[in-house]
Amino acid sequence: MTGTVSIFGIRHHGPGSARRLVEVLDSLSPTAVLIEGPSDLSDMLPLLADPAMVTPVALLAYAEDDPANALFLPFEEYSPEYQAALWAVRHGAALRFIDLPAQDRLAPERPDVDTPVEGPDGDADPLIHDPIGVLARAAGYDDGESWWRDVIEENPSPGPVFAAVADAMAALRSEAGQPNRDEAAREAHMRLEIARAVNEFDGQVAVVCGAWHVPALTETHTMAADRRLLKGRPRTRIKATWAPWTEARLARSSGYGAGVVAPAWCTHLWRTAALPERDGIWLARIAQLMRDHGHFVSTASVIETHRLGIALAALRGRPAPGFEEWRDASISCLCFGERILWEQIASDLLIGARVGAIPETMPLAPLLDDLQRQQRATRLKPEALERELSVDLRSESGLLRSTLLHRLNAIDVPWGRLTDAGASRGTFREKWVICWEPEYAVRLVENLVYGSTIEEAASTRISEAMGAEPSLDALAGLVRSAMVADLPRASSIGIEALSHQAALTSECGALLRALPPMADVVRYGEARAGAAEKLGELMPRMVVQAALALPYAARNLDAAASVTLSGEIRQADGAIRLAQMDGDVLDGWHRALRHTLEDSQTTTLVAGSTAQLLYEAQHLDAEEAATLLARMLSPGTQVTDAAGFFEGFFEGVGNRLVHDQGLRAAVDAWLLQLEEADFVAHLPLFRRVFSALDRSERRRLMDALFVRRRAESGGLSLVPDADAVWSAQFPRLLALLEAGRRR
Repeated sequence: MTGTVSIFGIRHHGPGSARRLVEVLDSLSPTAVLIEGPSDLSDMLPLLADPAMVTPVALLAYAEDDPANALFLPFEEYSPEYQAALWAVRHGAALRFIDLPAQDRLAPERPDVDTPVEGPDGDADPLIHDPIGVLARAAGYDDGESWWRDVIEENPSPGPVFAAVADAMAALRSEAGQPNRDEAAREAHMRLEIARAVNEFDGQVAVVCGAWHVPALTETHTMAADRRLLKGRPRTRIKATWAPWTEARLARSSGYGAGVVAPAWCTHLWRTAALPERDGIWLARIAQLMRDHGHFVSTASVIETHRLGIALAALRGRPAPGFEEWRDASISCLCFGERILWEQIASDLLIGARVGAIPETMPLAPLLDDLQRQQRATRLKPEALERELSVDLRSESGLLRSTLLHRLNAIDVPWGRLTDAGASRGTFREKWVICWEPEYAVRLVENLVYGSTIEEAASTRISEAMGAEPSLDALAGLVRSAMVADLPRASSIGIEALSHQAALTSECGALLRALPPMADVVRYGEARAGAAEKLGELMPRMVVQAALALPYAARNLDAAASVTLSGEIRQADGAIRLAQMDGDVLDGWHRALRHTLEDSQTTTLVAGSTAQLLYEAQHLDAEEAATLLARMLSPGTQVTDAAGFFEGFFEGVGNRLVHDQGLRAAVDAWLLQLEEADFVAHLPLFRRVFSALDRSERRRLMDALFVRRRAESGGLSLVPDADAVWSAQFPRLLALLEAGRRR
């Protein structure tokens, strides 16, 4: 098409393309600007010019009946399409999208639509898949990114760019295979929209599209043929809104198809294009980031970096230094040749952490709108890079932040990740790591089926999960999630379901696994009013049920089952202590542990674990513990059984041997009577137990075994011992201590 239509082939998110496009639009002054994009979303385009719209942002379209089926169209300030839209709004020109409607693109897929065109070797045709790469290789470049930047993006004197791009694409398309059906339909739709605009508007019509499409839009096709190509294509009902985007999601490393290698570098090129000190600004940013990471950077080193970057560009035949030249120069001059120092700042420098913003008055999907309101209320700003957030639940603002993050996690929007869950007994503090990802907007849209507010959606989703959860411990975890997220309706439903399942459950492991999440709710009792009270008598009743079932569940287990049950008993005991059960319930639990220990059919690993818990609770005194240990480790006990009891009793608490002479003597006697083959076979077990000791504890254990205090001087000296048995076992004990040292 000639005369009234001018077609400009651009590269998506290219600052050079955007700059040249604005220049040509200023000279052409078109009455209509047509942009590649879903034609049924044209009314969303002028919103880009709202002063409160801060890039990067994305146009989000999704199918009404399947919100997970979504389409994102990102815009940055250096995107040619974004600049074209701003130009049209500023100059009063008509502004439209001309590509296939989103109703078409989000329709249920057909197997013949998106089949890629294959080349002679069966792979995707490179002329269609990567046309810029083909041109780059013809020009002697290794990749299309570098070639495009040199010729278009960063070339100070590129000449007639758009005519050259059109000629190059025409040559490539003449050698390429036929486009697939979907691609052909897109180009047919764009031709029809262009023809409609020509008939509707007087004056020049400017078309902004991907460079690959230019030849197809200038070819002669009958409107009847194009309409036949589009006839019968499926449609679906859609909704659309604007959503914040991030620089990180514009990067090619994120998997975004039209991404760029270094979004922050593109922003720098766009904002400093007319500044003579552009290179100095970039180097100053590098120096500042390195100083922020604790590295010394002198002015002289920055000057040398500048000189080396210019020299590298000249050696490589590039019109100006790109970020690769500045990277290599910085590694040499600022990082002392250590690439690892550069990697510390590379993400901040080249990718960036900016997150876009949407005007408050703009209509959004209900959950997105609710999230923005709560972000303002909690003063939580979405950021693209991870940062730590410490929350004090005693303050109103801290409790609001925690509640919001917990509710978002409940609907699978993990903006925040709790890092100290279960690691501390503190009641009033939480530590989060927060990082916003643009796809969370899609997940919020998906959750619209559960409610129009975050609280309603989280409550409904957790309630549905509770109704379908057959596992008692998983159900207890859901109840905990509902309570810490302050969801009263879901909490009530969960407690009722938990009570019902607990009454029908006699399986000891399920009861034991359900106790820790319930105790964790009690931990929040003072910070979240009403949470602990809702448990009522449920947790004590479950402790009683678990105590009754425990002695029978611990009998005659295999190795894997005994390890599992031992861990469950320890966790349940910790939960009972954390929940501060009353005397009768606690006494009943300790009686169950005692019965389990004394039952001759109890697996020895479990018996050792129960003995340790009773010893910690002072229901087994030191003399009784030493006697029990000596009996369980006596020569009359099977080696495997003795080893199991030893592991259960000392797991995680090997430092008791440093302080308790009776226990140490029992273990010492057992180790001395082991045959060498048995000792070697159980070395991994000994290593697990003794690896819990730090360096000073290992030293003190050695002192306790090998030295005695000299009364007259208070010093330490080796104990002489010529006993043959001692001499024979001495190397084994050294091997045991060495096993504890190597961990």
